[in-house]
Amino acid sequence: MTRISFGIAPKLTLAATIVALLPALASADEIRVAWYGGSWGDAFQTCIADPFTKATGIKVVPEIGTSNTTIAKLRQQQNNPVIDVAFLDGGISELAEADGLLRPLDDSAIPNLNQLQQSAVYKNAAGETFAASAGYYSLGIAYNKKEIPEPPTSWEALWNDDYAGAVTVPSPANSSGIPFIVFLASIWDTPLSNLDPVYQKLAKLDVSSYFDSSGAASNSFQSGEAIIGAHFNVAAWSLADKGLPIGFAVPKEGVWATDARVHLVKGSPAQANAEKFINQAATPESSQCLAHTLYLGPAVQGVQVDDQVAEKMPWGKDGDISSLNLLDWGEINTQRSAITDAWNRQVARQ
Repeated sequence: MTRISFGIAPKLTLAATIVALLPALASADEIRVAWYGGSWGDAFQTCIADPFTKATGIKVVPEIGTSNTTIAKLRQQQNNPVIDVAFLDGGISELAEADGLLRPLDDSAIPNLNQLQQSAVYKNAAGETFAASAGYYSLGIAYNKKEIPEPPTSWEALWNDDYAGAVTVPSPANSSGIPFIVFLASIWDTPLSNLDPVYQKLAKLDVSSYFDSSGAASNSFQSGEAIIGAHFNVAAWSLADKGLPIGFAVPKEGVWATDARVHLVKGSPAQANAEKFINQAATPESSQCLAHTLYLGPAVQGVQVDDQVAEKMPWGKDGDISSLNLLDWGEINTQRSAITDAWNRQVARQ
């Protein structure tokens, strides 16, 4: 009995080892990347994933979702991550770093980090790089050119009586909602310690809807339910490219802006390949491609865009990256719960 047991055990152990290794062997030439859906995901595939796979032979498996969906997955998978690389919006990026979900980006493994604009490299308190920008986008005024022939020149246009009942702005459920409120406070010289004047003015806005997703806002413009509102340059120009009479204006007060950032997930099962992917995302070629397909303001230094594309950049025809209002996410994140509660009480229920 003893000798039989001794003879079988190594075979069972060897078989179990082989079975255990199969998933790892099957996934050795692929990485899982969390990115957004729709035209965003299509652009990331075309501009980053396809050239990466062509150069390395490594397959990219997308995990589609919003930033909020992705950070929820990262939290759930924290002890056994499946996702290797994650695209997250500004603000959510800082929350992921604070939660310990990210691994620092090493410029010796990702040398193209050195090609990024200084503002496109994000460091934590220890001086470690935790995120790199893939490009900037802004929240300006989208409008129906048939109903509003001239581009709106001020955010005050949203309160124009002629547009009553046909206005859309983001709710705090959307990633732009809370920063939009903070941005309005900044242009109206309202301190974050007392945002009541902002809520009071928003409560007077005669809206068709408060949108929870960019897609919902685009649907409102497509249906004609909204003829003016706060919307992303990426989404507004996408509608225009489809032949819809939609324009995008950068008002005199400016626009709120952020970026889509790429991150290395802590504990990634394919770290080396994930670093190669991030390095591809930081190439001039990928940055230029994203500018021409999504109208993202390039995060890589020296990237040039066509004249027609230049007009659709997040800063408008005559601006540049210095024209953008890039908010303090650390400050905003401390205000998230309070702003959401106040919005629900003072704006949404009016």
